[in-house]
This record gives sequence, C-alpha cells and structure tokens, in this order.
Amino acid sequence: MEIIESKFITSAPNVQSCPNSTLAEFAFIGRSNVGKSSLINMLTGRRELAKVSGKPGKTQLINYFLIDEMWHLVDLPGYGYASVSKTKRTQFKKMIDDYLILRGNLVNTFVLVDSNIPLQKIDLEFMNWMGENGLPFSIVYTKSDRPRGNKLEENIISIQDGLKEYWDELPTEFITSAETTKGRAEIISYISNVLQSL
Repeated sequence: MEIIESKFITSAPNVQSCPNSTLAEFAFIGRSNVGKSSLINMLTGRRELAKVSGKPGKTQLINYFLIDEMWHLVDLPGYGYASVSKTKRTQFKKMIDDYLILRGNLVNTFVLVDSNIPLQKIDLEFMNWMGENGLPFSIVYTKSDRPRGNKLEENIISIQDGLKEYWDELPTEFITSAETTKGRAEIISYISNVLQSL
C-alpha cells in the first residue's frame, strides 16, 4: 500500500464530536515536542498536512485526516509539558482518555517516543495505562537521524529495558526519521496488514 491522497476532515473537541464513520482509525500520540506532526507529514508525503510548531502543545483537538478514502489518521494532542494551564491539561487528558477507551473505530495507536533521550516517566506511565486498559498500540521511535554512532541503538535498548520491567512482551516497534523517511514503508505496510485483517 502507498498513500496517494490525504486530506483534513475535521477537528473534534471530544469523542462525542468525532465523525460518524465506520472507517478504521489509526491514532498518533506522544509527549509534546516528540515530532508527531513531522512524522504524520512524512508518512502522508505532504509537508504541511499537520501543522509543525516549535512550540509544544500546538495540537489541542482530535484532528481527523482521511487517507485514500479508506481509513482515518487521527492526530491526538500531545501529553506532557505543553505550556497550557493545569485546567487545560486536565481537559486534554479527559479528551484523550475518552477517545482511546470509547472510540470503537480505533484499531491501533502509535505512541511516539524520542529516540534521543532516556525513557521518560510520562511515556512509561502512558504506555502502562494503555496496557492496563487493553488498548492496542505500537511504539514509534522518532528523530532516529540525530543520535551519533552507536548512540541510537544504545538509547533504544535502554528504553526497551525500562519497559521490560513492566512488560513481558513489547508491542510492535518502529524506528523512524521524518528527515530521512526511515520507517515510513514499515508503518504503512503495518497499517495495510491491519486493514486487511479486519
């Protein structure tokens, strides 16, 4: 499968406002500033489909994109240190939790993790929460073009070791770079295989 057409559909403030559709949904989420918008643009081959910002917390709604009239790519607000009020962060959490738990169309969530830094507590807590709620997800290591030498492999092994303290078996993993398009074919192939299995 190759992504040919991708277009913005709508932004929903809560799960109740999400499109009335039967299409499968693949969601993307990660800590603020993890490179989510850049990854989405890389996957779809459209440089400005998702708005890239140097300011964390830019995505504040559930953003829907229709891919090849076949499935929805869903861009969720980031979690973490977004420069918004505590009240707003609480609202974001409820929006995200409700979507992930209640949305019947959701078939997989791609959780983005920065491959440049050690496993963050907030990433671990989010992935453990996904597991506790029986929600299928994959791990996407971003910015893999930045670590030098063996640092990338060392960082990923360190993150995996941290996760293995809580997980007997890790979910599917992808190593990506929005700059070099590394991992693009693998993620698109994975989505294609999931769609064929539905």
